[in-house]
Amino acid sequence: MSTGIPSQAPVSTAAADSITENRAGGSGTGVTASDLGIENTNISTAAGVNLSERQRVVVGSVLDLFAGRPSLKKLSLWSDTATFADPLTIAEGRKQYAAQWYGLQAAFSSIERLKHEVVSAGNPIEMNLSTKYTVKGIGKEQRIDSVVRIWTERENGEGSITKVEDRWNGEIPEGAIAKMLEIWLRMLMEGKERDLAELPANVLRQQAFRNLNSVVVPAFVSVPKNEEEDAKKGN
Repeated sequence: MSTGIPSQAPVSTAAADSITENRAGGSGTGVTASDLGIENTNISTAAGVNLSERQRVVVGSVLDLFAGRPSLKKLSLWSDTATFADPLTIAEGRKQYAAQWYGLQAAFSSIERLKHEVVSAGNPIEMNLSTKYTVKGIGKEQRIDSVVRIWTERENGEGSITKVEDRWNGEIPEGAIAKMLEIWLRMLMEGKERDLAELPANVLRQQAFRNLNSVVVPAFVSVPKNEEEDAKKGN
């Protein structure tokens, strides 16, 4: 799940250099979960599904991202041109998808993974995921059941991640979760001295969740410039 926060925040040259350096080691076949600080190492698989060690690293890193535990090291597994897509956003390229993952920390006060199961070890790797999100500033909880697909450059998880797709039962969020995120966005933007009042309600409800990058003014989620800043965020 993404935040729906616009993902146009610039990444500084220092940050880009740091990410590039990390990617050089992170995309290698010999990298381990420990090397990247991956927390989710107990990967559940369906009967008959066998993951390579590299695939386990990839899946564990993605589970960490969905849990609101991003880091430059984990994102070093992604290619610069990778895409993250869910019903709320399509983030293309490192500047956009990095801001989306770091945005989870700002958007939600708690993220609880309820269950997961990898059902295919192909390319894409396919995983069923259930997560409970609590929206910061509102306290509302929402369970999201989704199918996550992870593409890599080569089979068996080799090479960089090129795309992650998060399908919420194949649906765009409606009703409670859409309204909840609309309210949260209003609160957050007001705190940044911005005003969404001029946007028609139907735009917020129908278009904003499909492509907030083109509806709301520039992003306000910052990506750490280096591992020191990452550590200060608790990553």
